Amino acid sequence: MLDLRKLRYFLTVAEELHFGRAALRLHLAQPPLTRQISALEAELGFRLFDRTSRTVTLTPQGRHFLPYARAVLDQASLTEVIASKLAAGEAGQLVLGYASSIALSDLFSQTIQAFAQRYPEVQLTLVESASSSLYSKVVDGRVDVGLSRLQPEREQTDVQVLSLMEEPLVAALACDNPLASQEDVTLPQLATYPLILFPADYGSGLNESIRHLYRQHDLPVHPGPSGRQITSIIALVAAGQGVALVPECTRTLAKKGVVYRPLNEPEACVHLLMLTRTQGRSLLVEAFMGVVGEVLGRGV
Repeated sequence: MLDLRKLRYFLTVAEELHFGRAALRLHLAQPPLTRQISALEAELGFRLFDRTSRTVTLTPQGRHFLPYARAVLDQASLTEVIASKLAAGEAGQLVLGYASSIALSDLFSQTIQAFAQRYPEVQLTLVESASSSLYSKVVDGRVDVGLSRLQPEREQTDVQVLSLMEEPLVAALACDNPLASQEDVTLPQLATYPLILFPADYGSGLNESIRHLYRQHDLPVHPGPSGRQITSIIALVAAGQGVALVPECTRTLAKKGVVYRPLNEPEACVHLLMLTRTQGRSLLVEAFMGVVGEVLGRGV
């Protein structure tokens, strides 16, 4: 394997075409420099320079070898920079898993944008996932950070759960629904209509929050059709297939034929939770958490 130091010596002599000046640049005496170049030539099996008492010129082999030597040294320098940034948590890959409704929140978009600007050499991989599967994905390392709507049923030992914010639920109604003419709606009013949810097998944290809310008020859920995306749910509302309860950030989906009305239930809200491994968090995860705190205006 070629010695990078000898390649640097060769490159400097090739640029100066003078052993004395090259030695000065390298802060090296000329005889050791000459010996190092001779040793490199012996390793390569060909002469790099034609030397006389007055001139130093590259041999044809030396001229051909020069760009390859420069490329190796450039790559070595880049490798050192990348290694330094990896050690400092400024490069690498971060996998962010998130529930679909969270992608509509300002916190999500502002955090992604701020993190990308702060750490341009980090490859941020976004993975949409049901809230119920995010816990296992964080534990086994498939996801570094999870953004979930689902409160854990029991205390988590492997996953740290941080509540970032609460978001009110609003009713999504077809424009021709009689409730659309009201300023706000109540749960008993909504309970008379088919309720559009995520599929039962999807493991949606939003589903769990809504069903819990109905149980608290001793109201039946009349299931309507289901959609795997929040956009699909809103499209089904527009088609007159039922009503939906969605996080307030869903108002940004300005779908023709759909209106949003506040819910006259102060406790009707969903959490936005951040999941990370309890042990062994990487510097990149810590950096992401720091950016989340900056966007929120508080530490997390």
